[in-house]
Amino acid sequence: MGLYEIEKVVSRNAVKLKLPASIRVYSVVNISRIERYKEPVREQKVEEPKPVEVDGVEKLKVEKILNKRKV
Repeated sequence: MGLYEIEKVVSRNAVKLKLPASIRVYSVVNISRIERYKEPVREQKVEEPKPVEVDGVEKLKVEKILNKRKV
């Protein structure tokens, strides 16, 4: 998702994230879904994924799916 600040601790297992208005998701998440941010090491290469063009439309490669719904 991205780097977001914790706005409020809701309970032992949940926190409310400070999200931009453009993101329309519920801002309270379980603490198992968050990770502490670690600064990159000085020599570490940080590469953003490059978009892939499919039929003239740019697409991004999915690294991993974190959750799915069962229907």
